[in-house]
Amino acid sequence: MHMMTRTVQFPLFLTAILLLGVAPATLCAELYRYYDGEGKMVIDYRVPIEYAGRGYEVLNEDGVVTKVVPRELTEEEKSQRSAEENLQAQAEAEQERLRKWDESLLLRYSTIEDIESARERDLRALRIRVSILKSNRGSFKHQVENYQAQAADLERSGKEVDVKHLQVIEELQGEITVTDRAIADREQEIEAVSQGYQADIDRFALLLQVVELRRSMLAQDPK
Repeated sequence: MHMMTRTVQFPLFLTAILLLGVAPATLCAELYRYYDGEGKMVIDYRVPIEYAGRGYEVLNEDGVVTKVVPRELTEEEKSQRSAEENLQAQAEAEQERLRKWDESLLLRYSTIEDIESARERDLRALRIRVSILKSNRGSFKHQVENYQAQAADLERSGKEVDVKHLQVIEELQGEITVTDRAIADREQEIEAVSQGYQADIDRFALLLQVVELRRSMLAQDPK
């Protein structure tokens, strides 16, 4: 009776390792495939530091690639990638800004006339504040002129103008300066609010065009 022998077939990669006399305990360790300084492929249990930057592959015990470590980028490549990532981040931020803007417009307004009415209300309130400030400034100037005239009369009559009188004039002039700055700020605010509402109107008009275009496309192709 002939006894049948069972041949155990090892993967080609493992067979090569056994033939090289590698200890069995190391068979489960990860292997690394890389290229040396002469461009030759090398498979080893470690990657020398001088070659790691060129990139390498991690292999399992069957010789299957489980991980690919890319080469290190040059400084120029790093700079280019950073610039591209910045541009991408800016584009995403702008897209999110427009999305929130559109959402806000559609929640607050139904027509362009609604935006125009809101603009007029806000501008009217700001113009009233400017008008009040200008009125206050005129009052301060009138008081200064009166005190200055009184001081001039005292000097012409040979009398000394008291310190308190001069202090009042100085305080009123300070109030005029503060009021002038407030008027300038409000006028800048009026310009900013006007521009902001105009941007809203332009954006809302664009949204209406998009809606109309979609309706038109659906009407042409009901499917």
